[in-house]
Amino acid sequence: MTDPTPAVRDRVLSLSSAELPAYVYDLAALRAHAAAVRAALPERVEVYYAAKANPEPEILGALGPYVDGYEVSSGGELAHVAKAVPGRPLAFGGPGKTPDEVRAALELGVDRFHVESGYELRMLAELARTCAPGRRVAVLVRVNLPVADGSLAGSSLAMGGRPTPFGLDPVQAVEAVRALADGTYPHLELRGIHAHLASGLQAAEQLAVAESVVSWATGLGVPLAEVNVGGGMTVDYTAPDRRFDWAAYGNGLARLTQAHPGLTLRIEPGRALTAYCGWYATEVLDVKHSHGEEFAVVRGGTHHLRTPATKGHDQPCTVLKVDAWPHPWPRSSAEDDRREMGVPPAEGWGKVTVAGQLCTPKDVLARQVPAPGLRAGDRVVFSLAGAYAWNISHHEFLMHPRPGFHFLHHSTGGL
Repeated sequence: MTDPTPAVRDRVLSLSSAELPAYVYDLAALRAHAAAVRAALPERVEVYYAAKANPEPEILGALGPYVDGYEVSSGGELAHVAKAVPGRPLAFGGPGKTPDEVRAALELGVDRFHVESGYELRMLAELARTCAPGRRVAVLVRVNLPVADGSLAGSSLAMGGRPTPFGLDPVQAVEAVRALADGTYPHLELRGIHAHLASGLQAAEQLAVAESVVSWATGLGVPLAEVNVGGGMTVDYTAPDRRFDWAAYGNGLARLTQAHPGLTLRIEPGRALTAYCGWYATEVLDVKHSHGEEFAVVRGGTHHLRTPATKGHDQPCTVLKVDAWPHPWPRSSAEDDRREMGVPPAEGWGKVTVAGQLCTPKDVLARQVPAPGLRAGDRVVFSLAGAYAWNISHHEFLMHPRPGFHFLHHSTGGL
């Protein structure tokens, strides 16, 4: 949904100008969404939350009852998540793991290692021997599987199915699996296969990927306990009300587990769990007319919410009108600006491009937003800001103040 939940709307309107911009997270709505996702999945499907999507401790904690563990992709994430949700299972993935990160993960007793290369496998084997004596470390071999032409056409980001730095080439993956299975690395235990090939896929596409991965893994002729088919469930920023079909996906995974008794499937959603629970709220500083178009300049910008710049889209948003104006000078508005310039009305007016405070034309959050009568002092609330938002943004550029963070534990509306 584009509109904020009632709880978020009330909080945004209660904030002073000095408290904006702000991220507002509806944790009650997040819990309801996570519970619905969990209910749609069969018993033999485990859910690990990809912490990279949003690692805020409050988010991690709210998801706790609905996930089986957390996936981390760096030493920093590892330490952060282990502190935020102590005692929960962790899977350590991602390319380029350093020896120090692997040592730290071994000392923390990480639940699973996703091995990305032959070198990484050999490094892990030696460090497991010296840092974790007396136990076998669980390993999933990440494979970059080939895919049929066009099968990932709907993806927004492809990590596999073509040359990438992610995972092992299938030939090397087979060698790694055999080495683990035949006892070449006595301190490591082969648990299964990992394959996260793409992001931004619909349920049918995700199922096709899962079926391909399971078929390849079970065709190795080696006993496997689990297959991780990754995350990447679509979040459509152009149509916020169109959601990933968790029911269809769950039904498909149920058929897959029934066809392979004893095999556990694991998924690693991130964006699709938390995107809908977060909003980035800000205030209009100025409204102006320029070369036939209207612009609103707001507090903050893409240094707080980089998602639209990164993905090249317009972030969905809602305008909240504010009547109070505390300053002695008049409020700016596009209508007043045009009137002063003697510009006559034209078709399309009343739609604005929302830009931030940065000194770059790339600092655009949304274009052609319907906002007739928009004035300085009104508020703009950007939805789908609960994932890959603040945590991927270039915070220090121009050194503007950081946004506030508000976590609402009780909600009067759902997602």
